[in-house]
Amino acid sequence: MPKTVQFQRPDGASVSGYLAEAEAPLGAVVVIQEWWGLNEQIRGVARRWASAGFTALVPDLYRGKSTVEEEEAHHLMTGLDFGEAASQDVRGAVSYLKGLQLGSGKVGVTGYCMGGALTLLSSMLVPEADAAVVWYGMPPVEYVDASKIRLPLQAHWALQDEFFAIAGVDALEARLREAGARYEGHRYLAHHGFANETAQGPGRIARTQYDAAWAQQAWDRAMRFFGQTLG
Repeated sequence: MPKTVQFQRPDGASVSGYLAEAEAPLGAVVVIQEWWGLNEQIRGVARRWASAGFTALVPDLYRGKSTVEEEEAHHLMTGLDFGEAASQDVRGAVSYLKGLQLGSGKVGVTGYCMGGALTLLSSMLVPEADAAVVWYGMPPVEYVDASKIRLPLQAHWALQDEFFAIAGVDALEARLREAGARYEGHRYLAHHGFANETAQGPGRIARTQYDAAWAQQAWDRAMRFFGQTLG
Protein backbone atom coordinates (compact mmCIF):
# COMPACT_ATOMS: atom_id res chain seq x y z
CA MET A 1 0.00 0.00 0.00
CA PRO A 2 1.28 3.51 -0.79
CA LYS A 3 2.20 5.52 2.29
CA THR A 4 3.82 8.69 3.55
CA VAL A 5 7.38 8.26 4.78
CA GLN A 6 10.01 10.50 6.33
CA PHE A 7 13.61 10.58 5.13
CA GLN A 8 16.69 12.65 5.92
CA ARG A 9 18.50 15.07 3.68
CA PRO A 10 22.32 15.11 3.69
CA ASP A 11 22.15 18.17 5.98
CA GLY A 12 20.07 16.23 8.51
CA ALA A 13 16.72 17.94 7.86
CA SER A 14 13.68 15.68 7.61
CA VAL A 15 11.47 15.57 4.51
CA SER A 16 8.24 13.68 3.89
CA GLY A 17 7.42 11.84 0.69
CA TYR A 18 4.89 9.57 -0.95
CA LEU A 19 6.14 5.99 -1.31
CA ALA A 20 4.56 3.54 -3.75
CA GLU A 21 6.03 0.07 -3.26
CA ALA A 22 6.50 -2.50 -6.02
CA GLU A 23 5.58 -6.08 -5.15
CA ALA A 24 8.80 -7.58 -6.53
CA PRO A 25 11.02 -4.55 -7.18
CA LEU A 26 13.69 -4.52 -9.86
CA GLY A 27 15.03 -1.29 -8.38
CA ALA A 28 13.67 2.08 -7.32
CA VAL A 29 13.06 5.59 -8.66
CA VAL A 30 12.69 9.07 -7.20
CA VAL A 31 9.80 10.81 -8.97
CA ILE A 32 9.92 14.62 -9.04
CA GLN A 33 6.68 16.57 -9.21
CA GLU A 34 5.52 19.14 -11.74
CA TRP A 35 5.07 22.71 -10.51
CA TRP A 36 1.64 21.80 -9.10
CA GLY A 37 3.11 20.07 -6.06
CA LEU A 38 2.65 16.58 -4.65
CA ASN A 39 -0.87 16.09 -5.99
CA GLU A 40 -2.94 13.04 -6.92
CA GLN A 41 -1.68 13.02 -10.51
CA ILE A 42 1.97 12.65 -9.46
CA ARG A 43 0.98 10.06 -6.87
CA GLY A 44 -0.58 8.14 -9.74
CA VAL A 45 2.69 8.41 -11.66
CA ALA A 46 4.52 6.90 -8.67
CA ARG A 47 2.00 4.05 -8.54
CA ARG A 48 2.51 3.45 -12.26
CA TRP A 49 6.24 3.12 -11.76
CA ALA A 50 5.59 0.75 -8.86
CA SER A 51 3.31 -1.40 -10.99
CA ALA A 52 6.15 -1.61 -13.54
CA GLY A 53 8.51 -2.96 -10.88
CA PHE A 54 10.16 0.15 -9.45
CA THR A 55 9.39 1.26 -5.91
CA ALA A 56 8.83 5.01 -6.28
CA LEU A 57 9.31 7.89 -3.85
CA VAL A 58 7.98 11.41 -4.49
CA PRO A 59 9.68 13.95 -2.17
CA ASP A 60 7.34 16.71 -0.99
CA LEU A 61 9.32 19.68 -2.30
CA TYR A 62 6.63 22.24 -1.37
CA ARG A 63 6.24 20.91 2.18
CA GLY A 64 2.55 20.07 1.98
CA LYS A 65 1.46 22.74 -0.50
CA SER A 66 -0.11 22.04 -3.89
CA THR A 67 -2.38 23.93 -6.27
CA VAL A 68 -4.45 23.71 -9.45
CA GLU A 69 -3.95 27.40 -10.31
CA GLU A 70 -1.20 28.34 -12.78
CA GLU A 71 -0.37 31.62 -11.04
CA GLU A 72 0.03 29.96 -7.64
CA ALA A 73 2.03 27.10 -9.15
CA HIS A 74 4.42 29.65 -10.66
CA HIS A 75 4.69 31.36 -7.28
CA LEU A 76 5.48 28.08 -5.51
CA MET A 77 8.03 27.11 -8.14
CA THR A 78 9.84 30.46 -8.04
CA GLY A 79 10.07 30.15 -4.25
CA LEU A 80 11.92 26.85 -4.56
CA ASP A 81 15.72 26.76 -4.37
CA PHE A 82 16.40 24.36 -7.24
CA GLY A 83 20.01 23.67 -6.29
CA GLU A 84 19.02 22.81 -2.73
CA ALA A 85 16.04 20.75 -3.86
CA ALA A 86 18.33 18.62 -6.06
CA SER A 87 21.36 18.36 -3.77
CA GLN A 88 19.37 17.91 -0.55
CA ASP A 89 15.77 16.72 -1.08
CA VAL A 90 16.37 14.54 -4.14
CA ARG A 91 19.71 13.27 -2.89
CA GLY A 92 18.14 12.39 0.45
CA ALA A 93 15.36 10.52 -1.34
CA VAL A 94 17.88 8.57 -3.43
CA SER A 95 19.85 7.64 -0.30
CA TYR A 96 16.65 6.56 1.48
CA LEU A 97 15.76 4.21 -1.38
CA LYS A 98 19.34 2.93 -1.56
CA GLY A 99 19.04 2.00 2.11
CA LEU A 100 16.02 -0.18 1.37
CA GLN A 101 18.20 -2.35 -0.93
CA LEU A 102 15.39 -3.08 -3.37
CA GLY A 103 16.08 -5.50 -6.22
CA SER A 104 19.35 -4.51 -7.85
CA GLY A 105 19.83 -1.80 -5.23
CA LYS A 106 20.02 0.80 -8.00
CA VAL A 107 17.98 4.01 -7.91
CA GLY A 108 16.96 6.26 -10.79
CA VAL A 109 15.57 9.79 -10.87
CA THR A 110 12.76 11.00 -13.12
CA GLY A 111 10.73 14.19 -13.26
CA TYR A 112 8.18 16.09 -15.28
CA CYS A 113 8.16 19.79 -16.29
CA MET A 114 9.75 21.51 -13.26
CA GLY A 115 10.71 18.01 -12.15
CA GLY A 116 12.48 17.47 -15.46
CA ALA A 117 14.68 20.48 -14.78
CA LEU A 118 15.39 19.13 -11.30
CA THR A 119 16.18 15.71 -12.76
CA LEU A 120 18.86 17.26 -14.96
CA LEU A 121 20.31 19.12 -11.98
CA SER A 122 20.18 15.92 -9.94
CA SER A 123 22.14 14.09 -12.63
CA MET A 124 24.97 16.49 -11.80
CA LEU A 125 24.45 16.89 -8.03
CA VAL A 126 23.40 13.42 -6.84
CA PRO A 127 26.32 11.05 -7.41
CA GLU A 128 24.44 8.14 -5.79
CA ALA A 129 21.83 8.08 -8.60
CA ASP A 130 22.27 5.36 -11.23
CA ALA A 131 20.18 6.68 -14.15
CA ALA A 132 17.82 9.54 -14.99
CA VAL A 133 14.84 10.21 -17.25
CA VAL A 134 13.82 13.81 -18.03
CA TRP A 135 10.33 14.72 -19.20
CA TYR A 136 9.96 18.08 -21.04
CA GLY A 137 11.80 20.28 -18.58
CA MET A 138 15.29 21.73 -18.21
CA PRO A 139 17.12 24.47 -16.30
CA PRO A 140 18.71 27.34 -18.22
CA VAL A 141 21.38 25.68 -20.33
CA GLU A 142 24.16 27.78 -18.75
CA TYR A 143 23.52 25.94 -15.47
CA VAL A 144 24.20 22.55 -17.05
CA ASP A 145 27.77 21.28 -16.60
CA ALA A 146 27.51 18.23 -18.83
CA SER A 147 30.96 17.00 -17.74
CA LYS A 148 29.44 16.20 -14.33
CA ILE A 149 26.75 13.92 -15.77
CA ARG A 150 28.21 10.44 -15.36
CA LEU A 151 25.01 8.40 -15.32
CA PRO A 152 22.92 7.16 -18.29
CA LEU A 153 20.40 9.87 -19.22
CA GLN A 154 17.23 9.70 -21.29
CA ALA A 155 14.98 12.65 -22.17
CA HIS A 156 11.57 13.22 -23.76
CA TRP A 157 10.94 16.56 -25.47
CA ALA A 158 7.89 18.16 -27.12
CA LEU A 159 8.49 19.90 -30.42
CA GLN A 160 5.57 22.28 -29.82
CA ASP A 161 6.55 23.07 -26.22
CA GLU A 162 5.90 26.74 -25.40
CA PHE A 163 7.53 26.54 -21.96
CA PHE A 164 10.78 24.86 -23.02
CA ALA A 165 11.53 25.77 -26.63
CA ILE A 166 13.21 23.13 -28.75
CA ALA A 167 16.06 25.56 -29.51
CA GLY A 168 17.07 25.27 -25.85
CA VAL A 169 16.98 21.49 -26.16
CA ASP A 170 19.30 21.77 -29.19
CA ALA A 171 21.78 23.75 -27.09
CA LEU A 172 21.54 21.30 -24.21
CA GLU A 173 22.08 18.29 -26.44
CA ALA A 174 25.11 19.95 -28.05
CA ARG A 175 26.65 20.28 -24.57
CA LEU A 176 25.88 16.65 -23.79
CA ARG A 177 27.44 15.46 -27.03
CA GLU A 178 30.56 17.57 -26.47
CA ALA A 179 30.97 16.10 -22.99
CA GLY A 180 30.48 12.53 -24.23
CA ALA A 181 27.47 11.97 -21.96
CA ARG A 182 25.60 8.68 -22.18
CA TYR A 183 22.46 10.31 -23.49
CA GLU A 184 19.47 9.42 -25.60
CA GLY A 185 16.86 12.02 -26.48
CA HIS A 186 13.44 11.54 -28.04
CA ARG A 187 11.27 14.21 -29.64
CA TYR A 188 7.52 14.12 -30.14
CA LEU A 189 5.16 16.23 -32.25
CA ALA A 190 3.37 17.25 -29.10
CA HIS A 191 2.79 20.07 -26.62
CA HIS A 192 4.14 20.55 -23.11
CA GLY A 193 2.69 18.10 -20.60
CA PHE A 194 1.88 15.49 -23.24
CA ALA A 195 2.31 12.66 -20.72
CA ASN A 196 0.09 14.25 -18.05
CA GLU A 197 -3.39 12.76 -18.41
CA THR A 198 -4.95 15.74 -16.59
CA ALA A 199 -3.70 18.14 -19.30
CA GLN A 200 -6.86 17.78 -21.35
CA GLY A 201 -10.39 19.16 -21.33
CA PRO A 202 -11.61 22.61 -20.31
CA GLY A 203 -9.53 22.83 -17.12
CA ARG A 204 -6.11 22.52 -18.74
CA ILE A 205 -3.61 25.32 -19.35
CA ALA A 206 -3.80 26.38 -23.00
CA ARG A 207 -0.11 25.67 -23.59
CA THR A 208 -0.35 22.06 -22.37
CA GLN A 209 -2.01 19.11 -24.05
CA TYR A 210 -2.09 15.44 -23.16
CA ASP A 211 -1.42 13.08 -26.06
CA ALA A 212 -2.18 9.44 -25.25
CA ALA A 213 -0.26 7.96 -28.19
CA TRP A 214 2.96 9.90 -27.65
CA ALA A 215 2.66 9.43 -23.89
CA GLN A 216 2.48 5.66 -24.26
CA GLN A 217 5.50 5.59 -26.55
CA ALA A 218 7.49 7.75 -24.12
CA TRP A 219 6.44 5.60 -21.16
CA ASP A 220 7.45 2.44 -22.99
CA ARG A 221 10.87 3.91 -23.76
CA ALA A 222 11.36 5.16 -20.20
CA MET A 223 10.39 1.85 -18.63
CA ARG A 224 12.66 -0.06 -20.99
CA PHE A 225 15.51 2.36 -20.21
CA PHE A 226 15.14 1.95 -16.45
CA GLY A 227 14.76 -1.79 -16.92
CA GLN A 228 18.16 -1.83 -18.65
CA THR A 229 19.94 0.60 -16.33
CA LEU A 230 18.39 -0.25 -12.96
CA GLY A 231 17.07 -3.79 -13.30
